[in-house]
Amino acid sequence: MPPQGSQLHILAADANPALLDLLWSQPLDRWPEQIVAALPRGISRHVVRFVYLEDKMLAVKEIGEDVAFHEYEALRELVRLGAPVVTPLAVVTGRQTANGERLNAALVTRHLPFSLPYRSLFGHRQRAETVTRLINALDVLMVRLHLLGFYWGDVSLSNTLFRRDAGSFAAYLVDAETGEMHPDLPEKLREYDMDVARTNIIGELMDLQAGEELAPEVDAVAIGDAFVARYRRLWEELTEKTEFQVDEKWKVTERIHRLNSLGFDVDEMSLSTGRDGTRVFIQPKVVEPGHYRRRIMRLTGIDVEENQARRMVNDMEQYRMDSGHPTMPESVSAHEWLTNVFEPTVNAIPRELRGKLQPAELFHEVLEHRWFISQHQHRDVPQREAVASFVDNVLRHRRDEVSFVGEAPRSLSENPGAVTGDTAY
Repeated sequence: MPPQGSQLHILAADANPALLDLLWSQPLDRWPEQIVAALPRGISRHVVRFVYLEDKMLAVKEIGEDVAFHEYEALRELVRLGAPVVTPLAVVTGRQTANGERLNAALVTRHLPFSLPYRSLFGHRQRAETVTRLINALDVLMVRLHLLGFYWGDVSLSNTLFRRDAGSFAAYLVDAETGEMHPDLPEKLREYDMDVARTNIIGELMDLQAGEELAPEVDAVAIGDAFVARYRRLWEELTEKTEFQVDEKWKVTERIHRLNSLGFDVDEMSLSTGRDGTRVFIQPKVVEPGHYRRRIMRLTGIDVEENQARRMVNDMEQYRMDSGHPTMPESVSAHEWLTNVFEPTVNAIPRELRGKLQPAELFHEVLEHRWFISQHQHRDVPQREAVASFVDNVLRHRRDEVSFVGEAPRSLSENPGAVTGDTAY
């Protein structure tokens, strides 16, 4: 429980005395113009500011005290379980102005690098395919949360951040105000989440169309319906029981491969025989997605998104085949690939342009660009030439995504408070 009284109090998961230097005696919407980044405002129930503090960027949300503590604990639990969510850092209570006026509490979370609110992806009348990729990412996020027993309560594109993931997107929960953890999530709560998600998605897409940011021919209702249908298919694939004869063990392998193709691993399997002793039932215990992601982490130590990891694994396998040593141990070929392919490609990107995309996404896009120009020129374009072409013709025209709210100040002394911006939380 929060302490009583009006004295400023900071409950922090990561102790940082510098938090005391922020402008807690002022409402977020009155922070001085010189420390507020001039950025588009997202649709939000609360005032949110991005804050540079030392070498980190934080998100600060002004919110009621009880809700702030609830969300803080919910996010901490989700982080502990390995869910794709923003990381909570602190709850600030006892805020008041110099005149003694009480202010709402503040929830502080860590900014997710290279993440984008969905509205920032729509500025050039994006095609329906972009919407589909966003919706698919949100589907996977909701299934993952439900598998963990988390009821979201307010599923929407606005309450989600997206990272590029090798042509697709990875979704992260950014608002857990209405969320609840359950030992065994009731079906009625899953159904309610689906209904809320469908309604919010349709409304958000229609809002984009009203602002001429999404083509009018995109069927928002059909996309909302597709979200629900895909969720149901994904949930069934991940939770259904498989029944097979004792001489049909291949069905177990087939099921595991289907789960892996969806990006999920099987932690353990529960087997039980039927009454006649001739059939076996299997219900896999599914853990969070990341089959390829964990493989790349194990082989290279690099933490990337799932589709990026899949692309890296494929390129690694191609490298092993092209090396003339297809039987080379995977750990050895992974080290050689990292040293001879991945790192030289990323390091060839000019330093001032590396904030445009994550290293793994840069690598993926270089491969895509190399394939494109090779097809166009009817020859196998060398990697070095492809990198140079990508930098000059593509990357220089992209905006930085390492931090959607701009560049950090060179030091806090140049900016006594914080550099801030708005987003949709």
